Amino acid sequence: MYKLEETGLDTGFPGLGSMNGVGMSPHLKWGIAGVVIGLILFIISPWVAIAVIAAAIAIPAVAWRMLDESQRRRYREIRRRQREIR
Repeated sequence: MYKLEETGLDTGFPGLGSMNGVGMSPHLKWGIAGVVIGLILFIISPWVAIAVIAAAIAIPAVAWRMLDESQRRRYREIRRRQREIR
């Protein structure tokens, strides 16, 4: 057995299904994409870019605020359980 096999470093790059302990919700991915697109749009039109970045930040925040306290508590509990499993 090679030394790399003993450490688990022989597999090369992780596969597409590998998370490496990092998990992002689809909503977070969309928010990051909106901010990146907004930064790219700064080259074309700063006003459009500011609007896109503001929307990428505001839409998830407004959606979270629309939940009542019991729904937020339930969501936080589900996220906590998911982190414990990993």
